[in-house]
Amino acid sequence: MSLGQRVATDRQLTRLLQIGAVLEEVVESRAAHHLETLPDEERGAIDDDVEALLAEATEESAEHRERLEALIDELDAETVPYEEINALVDARYGPPEDTDGVLYDQLCNEETAYKFYDDLIEAIEASDATFAIDRDRLLETLREIREEEKEGVQDVTEIMERRA
Repeated sequence: MSLGQRVATDRQLTRLLQIGAVLEEVVESRAAHHLETLPDEERGAIDDDVEALLAEATEESAEHRERLEALIDELDAETVPYEEINALVDARYGPPEDTDGVLYDQLCNEETAYKFYDDLIEAIEASDATFAIDRDRLLETLREIREEEKEGVQDVTEIMERRA
């Protein structure tokens, strides 16, 4: 299903919210592991701003995941447990080579999440479907998450510009 379509059913909405939860799990896992997987010689290049950014991204993604899971629960569906996604992320992605790699990865994650929520909101707004959950609360939740992802993009960009 493309997000260019309208969201017409609870099943479609559930699948898209589940994708959002998995996306948040990936972001949470990667942000949490960046510092511990960075080579020793590169850890010294991590400053307080980058450490704070990664800690905030980890917490924010966990909070977003929980909010999405609450919506999914209302649709009487389940999500993939964080531990399973974390294991897949560990197996799939190698550690970043340097501090710049950490920042580029985090920027990509934040931008991907922002675009996903932006497209999802647009697809829901384009639909006249009635969902099993309150439409206004659904959109409010997604807009809040999208705004936090936008702020994350800005935070990473600011750090990258200072380091340039």
